[in-house]
Amino acid sequence: MKRLFDLAFVALTLPGWLPGLVVLAIVVRLGLGSPVFFTQPRVGLRGRVFRLWKFRTMTDARDAAGRLLPDSERLTRLGRFLRSASLDEFPSVINVIRGDLSIVGPRPLLVEYLPLYSERQALRHEVVPGVTGWAQVNGRNDQTWDQRFEYDVWYVEHRSFWLDLRILGRTFGKVVKREGVSASGHATMEPFRGSGRGVTQ
Repeated sequence: MKRLFDLAFVALTLPGWLPGLVVLAIVVRLGLGSPVFFTQPRVGLRGRVFRLWKFRTMTDARDAAGRLLPDSERLTRLGRFLRSASLDEFPSVINVIRGDLSIVGPRPLLVEYLPLYSERQALRHEVVPGVTGWAQVNGRNDQTWDQRFEYDVWYVEHRSFWLDLRILGRTFGKVVKREGVSASGHATMEPFRGSGRGVTQ
């Protein structure tokens, strides 16, 4: 049912997202150059790794030693706008069509975080990750990692069709208000270093 809902949602919203995808691709190409898309390995259902598609939001600026500058220094004004409005997520529809992502579920995180999860935190991989999720509508990036993981696990334990609809509705409100786009002092959210314990004891 969830997979059918995802495909139906993509098909029904096609007249809206497809022209938007094309227009944004042109805007990113003119504003940031090539490549237009940013892909990165992320962790999906049961720990399977896939490539997440997003619009590029940062430059490739490097220091004198050839190392990439911090994200906050490479993030452009256009990039900040795309992120705050969640427009950089548009290409993720490709992942939804492929089955890598669902419309609703825990956000897929970096592969390097895999060995850092506690047993409870790892429960987030028991469902297909999503474009939006319970953690995103309860703070987005403006929350601690422990809070974020607890929201993710709560979703896994309480998931239902009606909860997904509730999350979708709240997502639109978050995007319009542009709330919780980044954590204090970071372009998005500080890196996860591991907690070494379950989020909830």
